Amino acid sequence: MKIRLLTGLLTLLMPAMVMAGEYGLTVDRVKIDTGDFVKEGIGYNGASPGPVMRFKEGENVKINVTNNLDEMTSIHWHGLILPFDQDGVPGISFPGIKPGETFTYEFPIQQAGTYWFHSHSGFQEPDGAYGAIVIEPEGREPFRYDREYVVQLTDKHPHSGDRIMRNLKMMPDYYNREQQTVGEFFSDVSENGLMNTVRDRMAWGDMRMMKADVEDLQGFTGLINGKGPDQNWTGIFEPGERIRLRFINSSAMTYFDIRIPGLDMTVVQADGNNVQPVSVDEFRIGVAETYDVIVRPKDEQAYTIFAESMGRSGYARATLAPEEGMEAAVPKLREAARLTMADMGGMPGMDHGSMAGMDHGNMDMGSSEGVSGMDHSNMGSMDHSNMKGMDHSNMKGMDHSDMSGMDHGSMVMGKEGPSDPFYAKGSGLVPTAANGGKFLSYADLKAQDPLYEDREPTREIELRLTGNMERYTWSINGVKYEDADPIRLKYGERVRFKFVNETMMTHPMHLHGMWSILDVGAGQWNPIKHTVSVNPGTTVYMETEVDEPGQWAFHCHLSYHAAAGMFRKVIVEGGPESTQAKTEVIAEDGGEV
Repeated sequence: MKIRLLTGLLTLLMPAMVMAGEYGLTVDRVKIDTGDFVKEGIGYNGASPGPVMRFKEGENVKINVTNNLDEMTSIHWHGLILPFDQDGVPGISFPGIKPGETFTYEFPIQQAGTYWFHSHSGFQEPDGAYGAIVIEPEGREPFRYDREYVVQLTDKHPHSGDRIMRNLKMMPDYYNREQQTVGEFFSDVSENGLMNTVRDRMAWGDMRMMKADVEDLQGFTGLINGKGPDQNWTGIFEPGERIRLRFINSSAMTYFDIRIPGLDMTVVQADGNNVQPVSVDEFRIGVAETYDVIVRPKDEQAYTIFAESMGRSGYARATLAPEEGMEAAVPKLREAARLTMADMGGMPGMDHGSMAGMDHGNMDMGSSEGVSGMDHSNMGSMDHSNMKGMDHSNMKGMDHSDMSGMDHGSMVMGKEGPSDPFYAKGSGLVPTAANGGKFLSYADLKAQDPLYEDREPTREIELRLTGNMERYTWSINGVKYEDADPIRLKYGERVRFKFVNETMMTHPMHLHGMWSILDVGAGQWNPIKHTVSVNPGTTVYMETEVDEPGQWAFHCHLSYHAAAGMFRKVIVEGGPESTQAKTEVIAEDGGEV
């Protein structure tokens, strides 16, 4: 008992022991042992993941980063509000860090919460270059806890990032191990009827897509704090303690559904910002998101932290226990998720390779007021797949050639079940808790304290998330990054971004340098995030107070989607003159993102 109490005391004291104004990081070649395989990767201070960087709100930090690689590198401080030239994106905020060079980042800490850091050079992040950030607040937290742990997730694959990208470009379903089977066909026939099932299969065939395209990358081993399921990272507790778990999804491509069988979780923070507490049994964490939860195990037993991939192709596992060596049962993976026509916008026969040319301005919404009279304030959960009165004849770019004779009324559009306003109605991705209890929705998130005054946006910018799975190209508004003009914002304005997901994939959209206010219909209580997940067939709104001058990255945080073109540069015009001068210099430097 004394040993366990001493361990807990040291855990609480460690942040104070390492808290200082100056830090050092080396970028190194490392060996990564997942328990399933060993591979060479990239890490920090000789390990992957790197060390937990602990800061204090209000301090100024100096971080000396030494590049021991034989290639350029960088570090992006994900979610931190800082001067743009410290953001760490080569070609946008700085040139990068050359081999053998030491670069010093220096910036003030203006926030508190859970964040992370990672390379923004090539595929170094999926190859292991990532770590956690914990920032203590100046004042007291609005919730109590006795102990804390970082729980950092990733999807470690035997292949390098470069090889994965080559394989996806060659064959987009290269890593898809959850293809539909003959047995699944007969199961669907039994449930939906022969003709409906055949029509459904034919429609997916016409689009040259598969219901199993939930995850681009399978065959990975899920890691928690660098340890695979068999290595079983363990966090120690005393029964009755309140434990704060800082979940960070540092995956290249994988969304995880998190549960701890036998324990309720209270969500208290999302993306580093405090939210009004929400008690849940399970939650989905998108790539690059963070969630802080508090659990209170009262019994002297082990509990499994189970992180199951959204596509049910793999998992990460760890343990909470009163002492090392204790284990609890590990749940089995649930049935593989399948997309439905609702995830495609409910429009069978659509050629998604041509969707970039769709003219949304010609959509007849069946309303005398039209789009101009529409109240956008509550549109965060609008289900566009059920727009009655829509005039499909005006949808430019849609391939109607294969739709003749198709009985749309009898198509298998998606099974009725639990609904969530941030998923298309009938979506195959709508999550449900394994125990039948509460699954967290974006709609449940409300800010603890509003960060900004509630005011009308000055303008709206539509960003259509587009792509062609067959050619593995990803884009925004049908244009890849290398062919796109920057998004230009004015310092001091408030911009409303409208994300329209025209693909069958879920995209976690990350705007660097400025907060994203997710519209959940809560007005001034809308949650503040740095990454907003946009599900297939949905439209999601967020607003941004444009209060940080300079140049910023804006992209899907799925590593291979960003690399394939779903990326934009944002230029904030105006603000301090000295900042504008720096912006012009960096714009001339160029470089690789």
